[in-house]
Amino acid sequence: MPNLSSLIKSIRDIMREDRGLSGDGQRIEQLAWMLFLKIMDDKDQEQEILHDDYVSPVPTEFQWRNWAANSEGITGDELQQFIDQRLFPALRDLPAHDPRSFMVREVFEGNNNYR
Repeated sequence: MPNLSSLIKSIRDIMREDRGLSGDGQRIEQLAWMLFLKIMDDKDQEQEILHDDYVSPVPTEFQWRNWAANSEGITGDELQQFIDQRLFPALRDLPAHDPRSFMVREVFEGNNNYR
């Protein structure tokens, strides 16, 4: 497995080719919310193993494992619409019942998805 620095550099190089991102500030913001969701999903899965009654604050359809982890999943315009019209609005409006759901909402209130 490559180290984190190499992985991020590789992702940034790919993102530099995206016509919708202009500058490292936008690339970093884009990368941040994606990494957040991936890590959140990994932690949720860990909690699900440890605690039978654990329920993720992220609704099932928006969990990383259910939309992003599938290499044969949605792409292109369909992915863009899913992120812009469903994922971001749902997570920005997530009820803050506990610290984890509050954290998810705060991350998505303060981030943007760039085209």
